[in-house]
Amino acid sequence: MTVSGGETVLFWVIAPLMVIAASGLLVVRRAVHAAVCVVFVMISLAVLYVAQEAPFLGAVQVVVYTGAVMMLFLFVLMLVGVDSADSLTETIRGQRWIGLLLGLGLAVVLCGVVASATFRQPVGLAEANAVTNPVALARVLMEHYVVAMEVVGILLVTAALAGLVLTHRRRLGAKPSQKALAEAKVAELPTGRTLTPLPAPGVYAQHNAMDAPALDPEGRPIEKSVSRVLRIRGQERSATELLTAEETLVRRELERPDDPVPSVGPASGTDGDGGGAR
Repeated sequence: MTVSGGETVLFWVIAPLMVIAASGLLVVRRAVHAAVCVVFVMISLAVLYVAQEAPFLGAVQVVVYTGAVMMLFLFVLMLVGVDSADSLTETIRGQRWIGLLLGLGLAVVLCGVVASATFRQPVGLAEANAVTNPVALARVLMEHYVVAMEVVGILLVTAALAGLVLTHRRRLGAKPSQKALAEAKVAELPTGRTLTPLPAPGVYAQHNAMDAPALDPEGRPIEKSVSRVLRIRGQERSATELLTAEETLVRRELERPDDPVPSVGPASGTDGDGGGAR
């Protein structure tokens, strides 16, 4: 298999960026930054798959890992909080030096494996993909790596169950019954609490805006019907202001003539010769 110049340039541009993003997982302190680094590595890996004549793997990399797995990471971020950071306080004395020594030993082992590895002459994927890339990939996985695939599936299911168990919070007290909730609401009536839900803004107020308070059957405004945020900002409009604006609009409509010919009567157009709206 001959490598074109475009593939070579693509590899030497994306590969260093992938290494930098992967190394960022070791130095970043916030989970959201680590998630961004993982997304970059996954998308870059999908591009390399497509460049190596494996479009099915590239599509799976984007759909499954960059999509589904990163959604799982986002759920974890929502649980732990975006602003949360790892504590740098050592709970076990000397754990950093132990981690550095283990990492150095792993790096030496990997370098030895890469240096002593022998690679066969690369061949193209035209023969392997003769039955389409998904079918060829399925034959390889289900014929030679069946046990490995089953083990990976078991690990994923175990990880999902472990995530559910770890995120479950034990209830501190007994769950209140419907009767207890009803009695608590009735007991709070002297403090001004209502049993029924409050009407939506603008009910009975001839206006359905969110900043217009609803009116009770006696015509008095219900302040709690307006959002608390609007009330704090001072953006709530009173019922008197709305009624005044409504009367002004009606008065303007009455004073507007129906025809373009100027009337000879009063400006209000309420007499028979004015031809204004009644």
